Amino acid sequence: MEYLSLLMFLAVCLVLLLGYPVAYSLAGTALIFAGIGAFFGVFDTSYLQAVPSRLFGIISNQTLIAVPLFVFMGVMLEKSRVAENLLIAMGQVFGRLKSGLAVSVVLVGMLLAASTGIVGATVVTMGLLSLPTMLKQGYSPSFASGAICATGTLGQIIPPSIALVLLGDVLSSSFQQAQLSMGVFSPESVSVGDLFVGALIPGMLLVAMYLLYVFIFASRQIDSSINKNLHDDPISNIGLFAALFPPLILILTVLGSILGGFATPTEAAGVGAAGSLILALINKQLDLQKLKDVMMSTTKVTSMVFLILIGASIFSLVFRGFGGEELIEELFANLPGGVFAAVLLVMVVIFLLGFILDFIEITFVVVPLVAPVLLAMGVDPIWLGIMIAVNLQTSFLTPPFGFALFYLRGVAPPEVKTSDIYRGVAPFIGIQLLLLACLAIWPNLVTWLPSLL
Repeated sequence: MEYLSLLMFLAVCLVLLLGYPVAYSLAGTALIFAGIGAFFGVFDTSYLQAVPSRLFGIISNQTLIAVPLFVFMGVMLEKSRVAENLLIAMGQVFGRLKSGLAVSVVLVGMLLAASTGIVGATVVTMGLLSLPTMLKQGYSPSFASGAICATGTLGQIIPPSIALVLLGDVLSSSFQQAQLSMGVFSPESVSVGDLFVGALIPGMLLVAMYLLYVFIFASRQIDSSINKNLHDDPISNIGLFAALFPPLILILTVLGSILGGFATPTEAAGVGAAGSLILALINKQLDLQKLKDVMMSTTKVTSMVFLILIGASIFSLVFRGFGGEELIEELFANLPGGVFAAVLLVMVVIFLLGFILDFIEITFVVVPLVAPVLLAMGVDPIWLGIMIAVNLQTSFLTPPFGFALFYLRGVAPPEVKTSDIYRGVAPFIGIQLLLLACLAIWPNLVTWLPSLL
């Protein structure tokens, strides 16, 4: 019976590859397998009685309220031209360096990640504004597209991140479940704020690695005379201040309130949403139609996330009903190499699934199945969460279904081929895997700051 759970997992991957909607694929496949199992007497249908309480727990979850608020903040900042102003300012500040535009793309990506956290908006905005200029300056299509795609995904690891909010909620439940299974009946908790703090050093380290790569690589490509002629008009200090000050204030307000213990991530998300409205008013970029568009986009994204979470809850219930959790525990316990081998196996599986599944699907389907087992083996929950977050970041770049690749392909000039984009992201995927190795060797890069705060 346990192996039916693995067959169900393979079946849902196949259904997703065929292009069916994620939420319906998860719930539908699970219910079909539950029906088959009940017919043959190998599945206890009483497991499905937990579905209503699961759904009520999802819609009443205070942590998940941060999702629509952060999405609203990100979409509103995109519409208020914050990203465009940042790119123009940074491009002129670093314009006289050989690798100036590539460096400014990474720095703007970092600032947008910390203020919006929406990968699609960042990649599309930078693709429209900076890709034509990078090609004109002499950057190869593969390098330019790779740099834009990779920096656009920084919103996955640099807080405030929607991915970390979702991971934090899943890991909190998994950590409590793991402790209860070990006989700890007053379990400790891990919060989204803990993950935000733990992600700060790895996020900045990843930015530094990106900067080092683009600085070295771009300096060899670019003719400095071409670069110089494109930036004859230096930006004034006032213009630079006007471009940098609004997003920096918003970042400091949102993250500072969380790190200082003044607000929960959900409360800080509300502050961020209100702050984005104020910035849009200051930039004179807000009217009723734009507000309607922002709210409609927020509703669509939030509905998608919650519907996938509902489908994943039904899937995980049926998976446990077939004994899949015991199968995973037995597999991990019998692995040679103990905890290290178990974590390595999970990281490899998540990386490979990133080629075909979205980060939300992996977060809601795979993580709840493996996290309780790993946490019961003594793995630090914050370290595990950041390792998974960095790993999931690669899913935006890995072909054939990397979403950042699709976003850029939609706005790239005709001379940029799809093969150029695929080639361009390969070094950045390597950098992300190198960061994973560093976090595995030196876990204090993740755990030191949370323990200090």
